[in-house]
Amino acid sequence: MLRGGVGIFYDLGSGQAANAFSQGTFPYSSVRQIFSAQFPLSLSDATPAPINGVPANATIVAFDENFKLPYTVQFNAAVEQSLGTNQNISVSYVAARGRRLIRRETLQALPAFSSIGIIRNTATSDYDSLQTQFQRRLSRRLQALASYTFSKSLDTASKETTAFASTARIDPLQDRGPSDFDIRHGFSAAVSYDLPMPNAGSIGNALLHGWSIDSIVRAQSALPVNILTGVSFFGISNLARPDLIQGVPLYIDDVSAPGGRRINRAAFAPVPGTSTPIRQGTLGRNALRGFPFFQTDLTLRRQFDLSERVNLQFRADFFNIFNHPNFAKPCDLISSCGSDFGRSQNMFGRGLGTGGINNGFSPLYQMGGPRSIQFSLKLQY
Repeated sequence: MLRGGVGIFYDLGSGQAANAFSQGTFPYSSVRQIFSAQFPLSLSDATPAPINGVPANATIVAFDENFKLPYTVQFNAAVEQSLGTNQNISVSYVAARGRRLIRRETLQALPAFSSIGIIRNTATSDYDSLQTQFQRRLSRRLQALASYTFSKSLDTASKETTAFASTARIDPLQDRGPSDFDIRHGFSAAVSYDLPMPNAGSIGNALLHGWSIDSIVRAQSALPVNILTGVSFFGISNLARPDLIQGVPLYIDDVSAPGGRRINRAAFAPVPGTSTPIRQGTLGRNALRGFPFFQTDLTLRRQFDLSERVNLQFRADFFNIFNHPNFAKPCDLISSCGSDFGRSQNMFGRGLGTGGINNGFSPLYQMGGPRSIQFSLKLQY
């Protein structure tokens, strides 16, 4: 079977619009704090704070007058081959080209403002991948799904919230490099097997029959690491990359470091923030890599059929059953990491976030944490 497709998808590009109304942004917001208020509020407490000129540390966020809708062209081609009656394998080429993407630039601030941000269509992205998949439908107690992806994602900005220098100061192509989420190799496999048991009598059958085992294996290559000096360009902190010192190794094997390796600080030379003209360092954006990832999860389950419509399922889930250590990306800010520069400071799961609205799942449920075991009993009807 041959398949293919192409599509153009437009984005509203309004994700940054709310920043024009955030606290401290002039002239759209003003703040009044009321303490120990009694309800109903008095007229003086209920009166909105007036806007009297430019407040201290005010910012301006606006869209370029020539702003256009960002868009992405996606296209793919796939070939799928059956292997018998219950199995098939597919090979696909999947790609995308992002154009007119959002890039937030900070202009040289005027005396009355601490920051002036402008949203422009100056970012681009390119994604290419070879995706393979093997699938076996449930047959003879076994079903399986395995996928491997070899991909490359390049862009000039991976997030619309990151501040960059104006295109009049630094060419955006100097920031073109691997995306923050670029994973060159990714593999995952899931297998479910209903365990066969011989006839062991009424009591033996009640104890031994109906058990199944599930397993998920995930492996991926390392995510990019963007080395920064902490030097500010045009009022933008944490933007400058260092110069690369030729002939000095980028990585050092160190048994005392998490993962047995750290980034060599001696391989970089900070670019002076007062250099004329101000320039970006020779080290490319996201030029280094952190640590690969590997984890195996295992589930043992048993289903008790109470009636035709009601059943009870017992599960024992083992996450990272081999307790394989996975580490988050190394500390990448030369100015503030101190002796921890180039070393991982967290396990992979905690590096993904510590829970809450903006920080992902709790580390207990993230992949990349230490081995954990969960027992559950579920009634299904």
